[in-house]
Amino acid sequence: MLFSRKSKSTVGLDVGASSIKLVKLDHSKNGYSVSAIGIRELPPEAIVADEIRDREAVIFNIQSLIDQTDPKIRDVVVSISGHGVITDKFTIDKKTGPEAEQAILFETEQRAPFDVDDVTLDYHIIKTDDDINKMDVLLVAARKEYLKMYLGLIEDCGLRPVVVDDDAFAILNAYEHNYDLDPNRVTALLNIGHDVTNITYVSEGLFKATRDVSAGTREIFQAIQREFRLSPEMTIKAMKGEMGDSIDQDMLRATIESATDELVAGIELAFSYFRSQSKVDQIDWIVLSGGGALVPYLAEHVQAKLNIPLELANPLRNIDYDPELFQYLQPEKIAPLLAVSVGLAMRKAR
Repeated sequence: MLFSRKSKSTVGLDVGASSIKLVKLDHSKNGYSVSAIGIRELPPEAIVADEIRDREAVIFNIQSLIDQTDPKIRDVVVSISGHGVITDKFTIDKKTGPEAEQAILFETEQRAPFDVDDVTLDYHIIKTDDDINKMDVLLVAARKEYLKMYLGLIEDCGLRPVVVDDDAFAILNAYEHNYDLDPNRVTALLNIGHDVTNITYVSEGLFKATRDVSAGTREIFQAIQREFRLSPEMTIKAMKGEMGDSIDQDMLRATIESATDELVAGIELAFSYFRSQSKVDQIDWIVLSGGGALVPYLAEHVQAKLNIPLELANPLRNIDYDPELFQYLQPEKIAPLLAVSVGLAMRKAR
């Protein structure tokens, strides 16, 4: 939605509710290569359900992450999601210029849960069918107040947000570059965050829809902390699978599984709605990313409950990087956590 200066490298900055992720990609004719990766945990209550409750803590951690990875970074690509943003795909009569914009604005008014005058919107024409004189339009609309607040936060960190994307499309961007799109498979890109789970559907090799589920790993965090009486820091370690010898693993598995009831129910409902709206028989494959992909036992539990084959996302699959350079982070192990930031860093600021 916001574009400016040309660059040979791009920094994707993903500000999540539990952590901040940064990936810097160098762009070349041969593809992409990683020149910087950084992750920094946030205090548990700094951001809750899109609400920034501890602004100073968030700014401090973003600035600290920049200092740790590359102090020269100024231009960043960021993304938004949640209740302040809507995404939709619809079909209208083929139009061009002002007529197209008026038709798209009209459709936005019908779909937006808030006044269209209070939103900033962008759209992309996905496909045009000349035979029936129709075109498929992808719409993204963000509340101006929400967008202003978020961009103000980034700017107060001394950074310049040169592109604003949407989490779901950043994930799709990373997926398209790293995987072969099977036109015969309906795939759900499932990104489990701390408060929100993004679902992006790919069918016939194309983007079909996106939907958010208002549940994530926060319930798991709280359940583990309560069950094992751990500090926030130790709870984070348990959620990363770093306390195998310190806590009972059978109890940990049971705690995680019982804490995901709301999340799984939300995903099941979203899948059912997509199948009915898109008139598809089933979802064939799940690609799991986000912090939830790293929680022990969660992936296999989701797969078993939904009865759909699942794999962990690897947004670095077709991207060059030096394992020795990032040895302390072990990118191959944390790759699912980087799906949004990698997808953002693939964008070119023009």
